[in-house]
Amino acid sequence: MFKVGLTGGIGSGKTMVADWLAEWGATVIDTDQIAHQLTAPQGLAMPFIEQAFGASVLDADGALDRAQMRARVFDDPQARKQLEGILHPLIRSQTLEQVQAAQGTYVVVVIPLLVESGRWLEFFDQICVVDCDEHTQIQRVQQRSGLSVEQIKQIMRVQATRTERLRHADVVIDNSGQTSIQTLKKHVRQLHQKWCACSVRLDEPTAAQKD
Repeated sequence: MFKVGLTGGIGSGKTMVADWLAEWGATVIDTDQIAHQLTAPQGLAMPFIEQAFGASVLDADGALDRAQMRARVFDDPQARKQLEGILHPLIRSQTLEQVQAAQGTYVVVVIPLLVESGRWLEFFDQICVVDCDEHTQIQRVQQRSGLSVEQIKQIMRVQATRTERLRHADVVIDNSGQTSIQTLKKHVRQLHQKWCACSVRLDEPTAAQKD
């Protein structure tokens, strides 16, 4: 199956793009959703996280206290590596299982830290970056989350730079403040049609198979 890696910085609009693609028939796998499941009460990652960081990073229900953990990993790069060492292999394993089970026209895997991890770069047929300027990112995240500008910039500092993401992009979706929703959706629709065609070509039998 044709595989697209969808990435972009915080507030870039990845979720909106992914929702459209799912509506049009792609199988969309969101690694953030997988991470939430892993760190929910009884989640597979929680025993390892509690062992590594103690009960202080758990909320009253036994799920990961995201605010507490966010503050901890931002202050301690080693703690962030430790958390990633727990989560990333589990996320990758579950993602690969879902890719194998995908039934859509093609598969899209949404990975916010696709470029940063480095592990996924060779997995995809195409890497698509949803791109926008830093000012627009901050505005959008403030509106939806209520985080302060400094908190948002902290998150952005541990993500790849805009330049780094674009360097790895096969396809770029411009979702800057100047792009209308109608223009954006038209562009995404064109990409969807292209990826459908690519998936059909992958399904066609080779000459050897025909013989």
